[in-house]
Amino acid sequence: MPIIDSQVHAYAANTPDRPWHAVPNWPEHVTGDEMVAAMDAVGVDGAIFISAFTMYQYDASYAVEVGNAHPGRFGLVRPVDPSDPAVADVIADWKKTPGTVGIRIMMSGEPGRDPDGPGVDLVLREAVRHNLPVNMLFWGNLEAGTAVIDRHPDARFIIDHLGIVQPRMPPAPAEPWADLPKVLGLASRPNAVIKVSGACTLSRASYPYADIWDPLARVFDAWGLDRCLWGTDWTRTFAVVNYEQAVEPFRLTDRLSESERAMLMGGACERAYGWAPEKR
Repeated sequence: MPIIDSQVHAYAANTPDRPWHAVPNWPEHVTGDEMVAAMDAVGVDGAIFISAFTMYQYDASYAVEVGNAHPGRFGLVRPVDPSDPAVADVIADWKKTPGTVGIRIMMSGEPGRDPDGPGVDLVLREAVRHNLPVNMLFWGNLEAGTAVIDRHPDARFIIDHLGIVQPRMPPAPAEPWADLPKVLGLASRPNAVIKVSGACTLSRASYPYADIWDPLARVFDAWGLDRCLWGTDWTRTFAVVNYEQAVEPFRLTDRLSESERAMLMGGACERAYGWAPEKR
């Protein structure tokens, strides 16, 4: 079973030719070539490339460039804007883009984003029409995200980052798993799977982050490993963990059997997106 990282971001340096929308505490650049090199160094076969919203907002052109430069290594996901009158055309065009595996809605409580608005419902209807799973970021806004999932039982949802707010800088908050009961309750939705991405940032221990395993065991029990997609969320996690530190705790832990590890670190992602990296 290939190892598939369910969420990575890569991006070019901030230049006038391709300016960033915002400047986060990430490296000055992690190009597609650099992302592939990081994956190769630790044996990750492929990844779901989420176009970096912080830098590029709804422009996924860099993700497409990287996908074309590294065919078979990345499945591509772009954020879409429910307030865009042309969002249905955007989704239709994205479906035709080589390497496309999904779309994303940002719903983490930002101003102006109405989870009950017609734009969100239109995006979900178009996702069903084009057979695209919808990644949703709604940490800190779990009730709104849950309502959207329940309103669209025919859509396929992939919940970003365990549905739990994760720090951009150490240390982890005093109660990093405070929303875990709500996340476990979400598991009853058969049209949703969950990304176990960025989990190491929730640790209050040093590498290899032994304190994440008891709460993660509750996630695995509630959701089933075939609905849990391991991922690093590199490069957002840069200030907390490096890429190797986000991979190795899962690859080496004795809390998972080999079959469980294969499902968590690749099999579930392949099922959710209908995509696997090409054999090299």
